[in-house]
Amino acid sequence: MASVAPTGMEAAAGGQRQAPKSGYNADMTREASGGSVCCTIILTILSYFLVLIFFPLSLLFTIKIVTEYQRVVILRLGRVMGGRAKGPGLFFILPCLDELKQVDLRTVVYDVPPQEILTKDSVTVTVDAVLYFRIFQPILSVTNVTDAAHSTWLLAQTTLRNVLGTKSLQELLTHREEISQEMQTILDEATDPWGVRVERVEVKDVRLPKQLQRAMAAEAEAAREARAKVIAA
Repeated sequence: MASVAPTGMEAAAGGQRQAPKSGYNADMTREASGGSVCCTIILTILSYFLVLIFFPLSLLFTIKIVTEYQRVVILRLGRVMGGRAKGPGLFFILPCLDELKQVDLRTVVYDVPPQEILTKDSVTVTVDAVLYFRIFQPILSVTNVTDAAHSTWLLAQTTLRNVLGTKSLQELLTHREEISQEMQTILDEATDPWGVRVERVEVKDVRLPKQLQRAMAAEAEAAREARAKVIAA
């Protein structure tokens, strides 16, 4: 049998029957949010009450100091408090409710371990580098990535292999500044959501295979002898 399309009134009735479901979900969300706010208020009041009861001993646990080069992200019941990091100087926390995440803002230097890379012209070389970076957004470095420093270090290793794999041996030996700048740009864009700023990347050493070194030395020696014969003639 052929199916009969619903009329306008039937479609409207169907929409009206579905409306209470979405409204029910919205009501449940508001009730859950309201319950969470009430629980937070009650626990905060109890925490302040405990601080007052054990005053002044409680000051040992509620007053914290942050140095000039550090910031602290406070998570109160799992949420970032205040929308920004605390420091430097003194600040107040509530015991049992606040969790502290300390972030160092100084520039960090990492040695990228030697990587075996196959260049564009099919030459295997071993390259290592030095990475300079720092955290400029403490909250992002805490909420968006598990370990910002370690993640940046691992990303630098893969970026080194990917970038140098597109270069020839001649480019690798003669265009180190351009290669370092390209790696810095790629890493800085990738780590920006983590609150990390890559300040500098330097290719430290390029080690060639022994056979290739001997071949290049023989070629250079032959070129010098040819020039010497031309001069002598």
